[in-house]
Amino acid sequence: MGDDEKRNRAITARRQHLKSVMLQIAATELEKEESRRETEKQSYLTEHCPPLHIPGSMAEVQELCQQLHAKINVAEEEKYDMEVKVQKSTKELEDMNQKLFDLRGKFKRPPLRRVRMSADAMLKALLGSKHKVCMDLRANLKQVKKEETEKERDLRDVGDWRKNIEEKSGMEGRKKMFESES
Repeated sequence: MGDDEKRNRAITARRQHLKSVMLQIAATELEKEESRRETEKQSYLTEHCPPLHIPGSMAEVQELCQQLHAKINVAEEEKYDMEVKVQKSTKELEDMNQKLFDLRGKFKRPPLRRVRMSADAMLKALLGSKHKVCMDLRANLKQVKKEETEKERDLRDVGDWRKNIEEKSGMEGRKKMFESES
């Protein structure tokens, strides 16, 4: 038993050590990933957003504002054009869907109705008229008469249970029960 306990402790210690090493490696990988994302973000910003040069005089500031407004107007025009294209394509899709629905509507199939068919008629339809098979299952059944048992008659003759309870209540009812048993 001592060797098994030592072995289990060693295995547990080894697992704990491996777990801590894996967590350390994962933490360093996360730090590397975070730093890589930060450098990518900085490179993207330097590439697409040049540093802002704020002029010192009022005329230069007004000129910069006019340039920015011109760029904003160009971007708004592109946005408007794209929205119009999207609306146009959406309308075309709706029209095509409506046409497709109209075409399907012309050839709409009626709902199928349930048809009652005997087994003989079904076999005749499947096998054709050359096979003569009679599937009248009811003709082959025996006639059985149901005999009434005494219990069923007693249950039917008992009638309302409330009357029986009232008759059996009190001392006279118990006396009747003892007399009827003997």
